[in-house]
Amino acid sequence: MTAEELDRMFDDGEDIDHLIDWASAKQPNLEPQRVNVDFPKWMVQQLDRHANHRGVTRQALIKMWLADRLEGAG
Repeated sequence: MTAEELDRMFDDGEDIDHLIDWASAKQPNLEPQRVNVDFPKWMVQQLDRHANHRGVTRQALIKMWLADRLEGAG
């Protein structure tokens, strides 16, 4: 099967689930990359307060806020 045939099937709304190996599928540019950032203590305390209020981890909160900001800057 060619990529064009698969694209056509997908675009036509056909079920292509049986054709995809989801265990090895990857989305480009979504691989995690570790980044270290130093924050002042007061900022970490505020981040933790906001994270606890939302019921998420500090890391998840930072990711959500950065994603919102970067998507809006597009």
